Amino acid sequence: MAHRISMLLVKLGALGLVAMTAIIGWQVFGRFVLNSSPSWTEQASLILMIWYVMFAAAAGVYEGFHIRIALLEEKLGDRAAPARRLVAAIVMVLGLVLLVYGAQLCWLVRENVVPSLGISRSVAYFPMPVSGLLMALFALPRVFSGAPYPAHEEEA
Repeated sequence: MAHRISMLLVKLGALGLVAMTAIIGWQVFGRFVLNSSPSWTEQASLILMIWYVMFAAAAGVYEGFHIRIALLEEKLGDRAAPARRLVAAIVMVLGLVLLVYGAQLCWLVRENVVPSLGISRSVAYFPMPVSGLLMALFALPRVFSGAPYPAHEEEA
């Protein structure tokens, strides 16, 4: 189940990147060809970037492609389990921080409207608590097991 969620997050991230590229392409076309840049493109692309970066970060915790220093882990081999547990605990705590403070941020800006889009600013920040929760859930098993990250094995 976690693998499917991770794959969905990666696909959503890729889709967001493609959509952002298309929006920026439209902005460039409007500015240099039509001499009238659409007002909504910059804010839409920024919101999409927040969404796909947060989703990719959550998937990175599950897949093990998040930023970490693996040199010590490689040198210690099987004795690295305590270090992996510590790193997983730190990632889990940071995920919980994103969950709590991201939810608070969404609540605080819920009435602010993005002028060029006409949507609540909380829409932009909604992925923060969601990805924070997923990061914490994805890190939790490694806190207890200290297991290394898989070599991207596929689930059936």
